[in-house]
Amino acid sequence: MLNFVVRRLLAMLPVLLAVSLLTFLIASLLPGDLALVILGDQATPENVAALRRDMGLDQPLWWRYLSWLGQVLQGDLGRSFRTGQTVLQAVAERIPVSLQLMLMAEFLGLLIGVPVAIACAARAGGAFDRFMTGSAFAMLSMPSFLVAILLIYLFAVELHWLPATGYVPFTEAPLSNLRFFVLPALTLALAEWPGIMRVLRSDMIATLQEDYIALAKAKGLKPARILFVHALKPSSLTLVTVTGINIGRLLGGTLIVESIFALPGIGRLLVGAIYTRDLVILQGVVLLVACGFVIVNFIVDMLYAVLDPRIRHGHA
Repeated sequence: MLNFVVRRLLAMLPVLLAVSLLTFLIASLLPGDLALVILGDQATPENVAALRRDMGLDQPLWWRYLSWLGQVLQGDLGRSFRTGQTVLQAVAERIPVSLQLMLMAEFLGLLIGVPVAIACAARAGGAFDRFMTGSAFAMLSMPSFLVAILLIYLFAVELHWLPATGYVPFTEAPLSNLRFFVLPALTLALAEWPGIMRVLRSDMIATLQEDYIALAKAKGLKPARILFVHALKPSSLTLVTVTGINIGRLLGGTLIVESIFALPGIGRLLVGAIYTRDLVILQGVVLLVACGFVIVNFIVDMLYAVLDPRIRHGHA
């Protein structure tokens, strides 16, 4: 197992290096001059030249990348020229919001998708299976912002059960905090469960046709034991992949939902950085989110080895 982990870590290093290079290039090659943006009304030719020299913007691109990478490896992702905050401070303030939203959304998505997938696989081709498969296709066709508006109208405007927008820290009022997160988490979960249901349903249908499942039925095992013990685990590899991809994507891909529900998370931080052309914050946050996505996929690889020992021994 240790050799497997070491091999995966070594394979992850070039990926992280490529992520850092792409992140730097995306931010560095954007149109406009960062020095002009920072100076604003004080952007005289002399001031611009001096600031470009101080920030190293007059250096070759490859040298700027190596200098920036060296600072990143020391934990320095830069400082916002508008707020004075470091990137790490800005992310530390907002990451709990995005993590809570991500975990609640993924939990609700699994809570809906997994039982539905098992029920559909157990009666494949039946009325319930056809209905839920059609419902999944319908949900996949609905954009998140439309689902968010419909949920706000139903539960906040008409029924007055939940608040439409806002945020309260969990440490101040746990119940109020959860009430503010129900609608945004449900919005994302309704977009996640169709994919979870479809992949797990397909894998379980294939697994239920295996010879060892027929043997388990011949031995008189209960259908529930066959489904949850003998069929669910070997059918979960694709589910683990989808869940890992969803978690990585939700960590930084909730811009629209966080903006609609006024949640001060990573998504709104990115939107604000784009609007104000705060390239330092933009570059740092994108790098952290991308690295988080890579790390989540590394964890998924480790879960593969737990679910299927053949993988860590190199036989599958």
